[in-house]
Amino acid sequence: MMDILLIIIGVICLITGFLGCVLPILPGPPLAYIGMLCFHFTTRMQFTPTQLIVWAVLVLIVQLLDYIIPMLGSKYAGGTKWGNWGCIVGTVIGLFFPPWGILAGPFVGAVAGELLGDKDLKHALKSGLGSLAGFLFGTAVKLVLCGYFIWQFIAAF
Repeated sequence: MMDILLIIIGVICLITGFLGCVLPILPGPPLAYIGMLCFHFTTRMQFTPTQLIVWAVLVLIVQLLDYIIPMLGSKYAGGTKWGNWGCIVGTVIGLFFPPWGILAGPFVGAVAGELLGDKDLKHALKSGLGSLAGFLFGTAVKLVLCGYFIWQFIAAF
C-alpha cells in the first residue's frame, strides 16, 4: 500500500516538475527530484546513492543557472548592468502575468533597463534578445533534466 502511495506521489511530482520547467512559479527540477526520491523508497525501484547524489547536484546547478543564464545572455549580447538589473526586475514582474509575462518579462526588463541607462534602442533590443535567448536556453536545460528523470522512471518501472 505504501509503495502505491509513493509511486502516485512520485508521478505527481514528475508531472508537476515537468510543468514547472515552463511555469517559473513552480520549482520544476526540485519537484521532479522529489518524485525520484519517492520512487527510490519503494520496493519496485531502487537507485544507487551515487545516482541520487549526482541528480541532486545537477538539480542545484540547474536551479542556480536558471537565474544566471538570462543575465549572461544579456551580458553576452552587449548588455550593461542596467540591462542585467532590468532583466531581473522584468523576470520577477513577469511572474505575475503568466504565461506571456514569464516569457516577455526578461526581454522587456532588459530593454527598459538599457534605455534607462541611456543606451539607444538598437543596443537595448540586442540586450533584450540576449536575455530572452538565455531564458529560453535555461528553460530547455530544465526540460532536458526533468525529461531525463521521467525516462529514468519509465526505464526503472
